[in-house]
Amino acid sequence: MIDKRELVRINRSKDGEINVDFSGKMQGRAAYLCIKAECLQKAKKAKGLERSFKGAVSAEVYMQLEVHLVDI
Repeated sequence: MIDKRELVRINRSKDGEINVDFSGKMQGRAAYLCIKAECLQKAKKAKGLERSFKGAVSAEVYMQLEVHLVDI
């Protein structure tokens, strides 16, 4: 089990728009990803976010996650 503060929330709104939710308060379906770089690489390789949201995830979302991980 990982503490929720150690996770990044990725949110899909009712419109189908997918965003990184840094506040953790956006409405819609969400998936969580640990803040380690290897977790992001595994998610990209296994298409984990695509499976969670049952659709395509844009490269912009992955770029936002990469930038966020660099800041940590």
